[in-house]
Amino acid sequence: MVLSDVFLAPLGLLALLTVPPLVVLYLVKPEPERVELPTLQFLTEQLGQSASSPLLERLLRSLLLLIQIVALVLLAASLATPYVSVSEETTVEETVLVVDGSGSMTTTDDGTTRFERAVAAAREEVTGTTSVVLAAGDSRVVARAVPPDEATAALDELAVTATNGDLRAAVSTASAIAGENAQIVVVSDFADESDWPDAVQAARAQGLRVELRQFAEGGADNVGIIDARFTGREVTVSVKNYGDERVRRALAVGNQRAELTLASGDVATATFTVPAGGAQLRLTPGDSFTLDDTLYLAAPEDATIDVLLLTNDRNRYLATALSVIPEVELTVDEPPTTVDSSAYDVVVYSNVDPSRLLQGNVEAGRDVLERGGGVAIQAQPNLPERYGDLVLVEPTGIGQSPSVRRTASDSLTRDITFSPPETYIAGPLREGRTLVELGDGSPLVATADRGSGRLLYYGYIQESSSFKFNFQYPVFWKRSVFYLAGRDTLPELNRPAGDRLQFDSETRIQTPSGVVTQTGVVLDQTGYYQVGSRRIGVSLLNEPESDVRATPLEARSDSAGAVVREETRLVPRPVTEYVAGAALLVTLLELAYLRRRGDL
Repeated sequence: MVLSDVFLAPLGLLALLTVPPLVVLYLVKPEPERVELPTLQFLTEQLGQSASSPLLERLLRSLLLLIQIVALVLLAASLATPYVSVSEETTVEETVLVVDGSGSMTTTDDGTTRFERAVAAAREEVTGTTSVVLAAGDSRVVARAVPPDEATAALDELAVTATNGDLRAAVSTASAIAGENAQIVVVSDFADESDWPDAVQAARAQGLRVELRQFAEGGADNVGIIDARFTGREVTVSVKNYGDERVRRALAVGNQRAELTLASGDVATATFTVPAGGAQLRLTPGDSFTLDDTLYLAAPEDATIDVLLLTNDRNRYLATALSVIPEVELTVDEPPTTVDSSAYDVVVYSNVDPSRLLQGNVEAGRDVLERGGGVAIQAQPNLPERYGDLVLVEPTGIGQSPSVRRTASDSLTRDITFSPPETYIAGPLREGRTLVELGDGSPLVATADRGSGRLLYYGYIQESSSFKFNFQYPVFWKRSVFYLAGRDTLPELNRPAGDRLQFDSETRIQTPSGVVTQTGVVLDQTGYYQVGSRRIGVSLLNEPESDVRATPLEARSDSAGAVVREETRLVPRPVTEYVAGAALLVTLLELAYLRRRGDL
């Protein structure tokens, strides 16, 4: 055995060099001079015993020397930092808890969820200094380096989400905030198939101790809704059987119902008409993972958009694009005509003869705007002056062979390639926002809000445009009609959990768990979100997250299995305070002895 096996700082033993001088001091110390007193001699003779014993005195002096040597030895040992080897976990003073808050943690077994059991286990791991990290769609630090009572309160306030948790990001975050001698405890079902083992190994490479606690009970019987596709007014729902046995399930919404039979691993589909105003589509009977058994459908109360196309030279490309939209009820009319504006949500002016356009035809568009509808005007070489400020461009002439300078990021123009027209109306924008800008700054597509209504300028002149042959042409007009009518499409009203709503300013949002006022919100709960008059349905539509079965960590053959096979490490625990305390006690014993002997 070498000194490093017992002491962390063996150089402290140099203090033992103080022992030899102490012994030499005792050796050179002169013997006390003896003086005989006749009175005492008479008394000792009467008692028949000697009043002094040189041997006893020598022993007593040696006892004092021994006490002082022991004190010096203990003092030197404390300076050398003695230690004992103990299991690493017994030395931990700081803990970072990573709690999995993903949707699969709602799986139940014997009446309790995985999340509830994980949080209970996390409470037992709270130490003197504790941090808490929640692994969800957006991993975040809930508490950082707080005392035990605050850490426990933070754990009590955690809530499971309906998102796919990112354990890799959460463990990496925990490594970043952990102190030098901290431990990381991950409580999860580890159903997440991401590369979280790499983050665990990276944390251990930093010298951090990482403990994995798995809670994966239940879930073997799961059958869930994994996808919803919207076409017009219909939704096609996909259901998958994750269990090992053949099952029968029913899908129902309102008075619509479909029976499904699924073998293990099968996926079946069923199509339903989305009820006006929306409804909950349910998969029955339920199972241990209820999060994917309900599809929260949202839809406008009035599913039909009434569109009036006013034209004197029928644009068959535009008329066809509008008529094939399932939600659109299209009326085509030629000025001069009488228009009942109250019957329409959107008015489109295209290829109108200025001499035949009545003022009443224009006022119909203005009435629609005032009622919260929309007006679209297509460019033409001879724009009617009666349009007035309904046209978002101030015409200055006809331009030719332009280039498309810029396409703004907008829901109307997303993923659409706009080809440059042969000729166009040149001029600056009067109001609103340019979505597609030509080389000289003239708008090709522009929008504006007018009161509660909306305006659209479509700058392609029919005869000189190739965009009408583009397969994205009907897509653009479908988006435009929904925009002008102030309606959301069914895909916009029905979102998968984990999406995010973003606003230009702070907005009041009614979530399934309460009201918040902020500029954006992550849709991390299933149910309905209300923003003004707009209701959005959020459902778990995530095939990997619905696969809640988790392989035991020890049984995994990949790197995740190797992560948990780790030997217990021994670390030194200094016992300096105990040795120093012993030296103090010996010193107090010396003082007591000197007092008893009469030297103090």
